[in-house]
Amino acid sequence: METADLNARPRLAPHVRMVFNAARGEHALLSPELIWVINATGAAIVELCDAKRTIAEIAVELRGQFDQVAEGDVQRFVADLVTKHGMEVDHG
Repeated sequence: METADLNARPRLAPHVRMVFNAARGEHALLSPELIWVINATGAAIVELCDAKRTIAEIAVELRGQFDQVAEGDVQRFVADLVTKHGMEVDHG
């Protein structure tokens, strides 16, 4: 599985939005061709993807919120979102 560059600055693609379904207690990313249910850690990553923070900075911030977040996990999650066209990245 590919990983994203640690210096990349990810953001949601313009056609994607994150929603929270209170009845089900779950977050999901919605786009014209995608509905992807994500867990709380995934939602926290997406919320931090503002095109200002690098992936490395996002990983550091998440370690303050969650017990077990590896830098590689954030890289793989963002790379997966890029592959599914839900995320865009600016490189360095």
